Amino acid sequence: MTRFSGPEDSPGFLLWRVTLAWQRAMRAALAPHDLTHVQFVLLASLWWLVNHGGAPSQQRLAEHAGTDPMMTSQVLRKLADRALVSREVDPADSRARLLSLTPEGKALVAKAMKDVEDADVAYFAGLGDEQQAFVRGLTRLL
Repeated sequence: MTRFSGPEDSPGFLLWRVTLAWQRAMRAALAPHDLTHVQFVLLASLWWLVNHGGAPSQQRLAEHAGTDPMMTSQVLRKLADRALVSREVDPADSRARLLSLTPEGKALVAKAMKDVEDADVAYFAGLGDEQQAFVRGLTRLL
């Protein structure tokens, strides 16, 4: 019925289990910052895009982060309500919003980034010397 001898041989099942464990580590790292993982990903992606090309549109941010545009808009509204993100009408297209981090958003993403990176280092330490090969493999899958 299955081509695998058991769940321990199924890459999909193992990825599922690893993803769940990693997400628990991310939630723990982000809890002190009162951020969900999606909020952090959008803030960190916005920080990256702003520092490598200027204020992106919501659409560009969603593409970069790999998130649904409607969900991205909803999350950004909440982040704007917390004064972490600024959403300005694009002078070239009144339907689009250009994004930037507020000073509070920059400070929060810097603190959260350190904790997330520390959690990543701790979580993936078990890979040892295989960590770079793992990252290359993930990149190929994308």
